[in-house]
Amino acid sequence: MTETQASEPFDTPYAWRRLVLSVLYAAIGGVGLWSSPVVLPTLQTEFGLDRGDASLSYTATLVGFAIGGLILGPLVDRLGVFRPLLIGAIALCAGYVLSAYAQTYWQFLLCQALLIGMIGSAVTLGPLVADISLWFRRRRGIAVALVASGNYFAGAIWPTFIQAGIEDVGWRTTHIAIGLVCLVTMVPLAFMLRRRPDFSLDDIAPMPTVRMAPPVSPNMLQAILVAAGIACCVAMAMPQVHIVAYCIDLGYGAARGAEMLSLMLALGIVSRVVSGFIADRIGGVGTLILGSGLQGLALFLFLSFDGPVSLYVIAGFFGLVQGGIVPSYALIVRDYFPAREAGTRVSLVLTATVVGMALGGWISGEIYDLTGSYEAAFLNGILFNALNFAIALWLLMSGRMRADRAKAAATA
Repeated sequence: MTETQASEPFDTPYAWRRLVLSVLYAAIGGVGLWSSPVVLPTLQTEFGLDRGDASLSYTATLVGFAIGGLILGPLVDRLGVFRPLLIGAIALCAGYVLSAYAQTYWQFLLCQALLIGMIGSAVTLGPLVADISLWFRRRRGIAVALVASGNYFAGAIWPTFIQAGIEDVGWRTTHIAIGLVCLVTMVPLAFMLRRRPDFSLDDIAPMPTVRMAPPVSPNMLQAILVAAGIACCVAMAMPQVHIVAYCIDLGYGAARGAEMLSLMLALGIVSRVVSGFIADRIGGVGTLILGSGLQGLALFLFLSFDGPVSLYVIAGFFGLVQGGIVPSYALIVRDYFPAREAGTRVSLVLTATVVGMALGGWISGEIYDLTGSYEAAFLNGILFNALNFAIALWLLMSGRMRADRAKAAATA
């Protein structure tokens, strides 16, 4: 089969239309990832919680999100993405409406973990990313980056509206409104994404970048990517989950914190799109190293400056530099594993990043309760980021060394 013949089913006008619909679905459904940080201070007051316990709302959502990703990945490989998308839309509506009537914090956590996290929002990342990767070859990097940006679109749009709703009508009415918006928008989008690939998955080749030999066995590589995903997102969670509470502690108010979160995630969209173009040129591993290194620098800046103007600037810088990290894992998986395993393996690695976000959000809250400030929490994020950077660098160097040895042996 020639290059032209192999690429014919991919990068088509339909694929680009599907990409737009997938991004819209992810941007709406991604609300499940960002409502908890905004409502965190309100929950702390209403239910009489400390900062660590209040942070559990975010952790519970992401734990559910992680479990849902593990379940939905293999399901998408077998059945396609339509039914999970439809169920997810209904679950989000039910989760937000029921959480609005929660009389105890544990009832609220159950809604967040089961309906909003595990069934609702989980389909918006790994399953959607895996699905769109099947429809692109030459532009797979940018396609994956755009769908992975869906939750950043959500983060850029939803927090400001949620904070305004909390101030105007209270968090309970705001949650009901979120649920209804999800229902009337996401169900039609799910039906628009009913079509499954009408070509053989065996035709789907890796991206046309220089492919490095795997440095270890496939299962070991999967485990290493899982560890890297957890480490980078423990670091990433510190500013994303706690920026609103951090601004309140500094005396700047919740509204400014929500604005900084929206700025961070809006520029994260730019970062993910740009990283997609970069990944189409240098591959997933190179993109991971670039993003991880710059994220570490941004965390150091958070530790060093806490003025209001400085925080706006650093929040924007953080958004600009870390957005390409998560999509890079999907590209690495698609380079080293068969297309038929895309749903399972991509969802597993991206689920690991969600676990990292959940763990990082909770650990940061606990560190705050122990120390009375966020300084140690930022240091914790920097250490986890260093681990991620080391794994990425090892993956690059060992892969190149193995490729060089194979080339030398072939020449001999």
